[in-house]
Amino acid sequence: MLIPHDTRIALDTVVDLMNTAPESEPPPPDGTGDGPEDGLADIPALYAFAERHHISGVGTLGEKDLAAVRDVRDRFAEVFAAPDPRTAADLVNRLVAAAGTTPQLTDHDGYDWHVHYFAPDASIADHLAADCGMALAFIIVAGEQERLRRCEAPDCGHAFVDLSRNRSRRYCSSRTCGNRLHVAAYRARRKEAAG
Repeated sequence: MLIPHDTRIALDTVVDLMNTAPESEPPPPDGTGDGPEDGLADIPALYAFAERHHISGVGTLGEKDLAAVRDVRDRFAEVFAAPDPRTAADLVNRLVAAAGTTPQLTDHDGYDWHVHYFAPDASIADHLAADCGMALAFIIVAGEQERLRRCEAPDCGHAFVDLSRNRSRRYCSSRTCGNRLHVAAYRARRKEAAG
């Protein structure tokens, strides 16, 4: 599946945003502690997220921005969980419309021409809803909604976009979740064969 650079960046941003939600984190293995923390627990975390994803024109952020971005994060989770393309499309349409999109061609920071969907001076939540919502729209339009997934590791739940050629990716990371489950299965088979 050929995905333009700006769409790929937006998809990575959606995934990272969704994975800041406490429910996307596994509980502590020993059952201690307060459980998973929200990766957007406060304003400094929101600034860090914006910086990590090079979100321009952020300005001064407050509690209202934090609540709005968390709401957008929840809407993206609904898109990933949508049972069919029509439901996913309806969710994306509402999200993008509420953001007040204003498509504009731009070529900045050494990148060739691409489209920004957020309106000038948009809030960070509207910026994310517009640009990332349109990236999800392109996936749905391409008939590839099944690529919007959650990790199948029982103790994970992270979101990811399966960009494998044959749509066979099952884990958010083959190096962590996938490898951990393969090792556990191997050990179980060895124990069964030895017993």
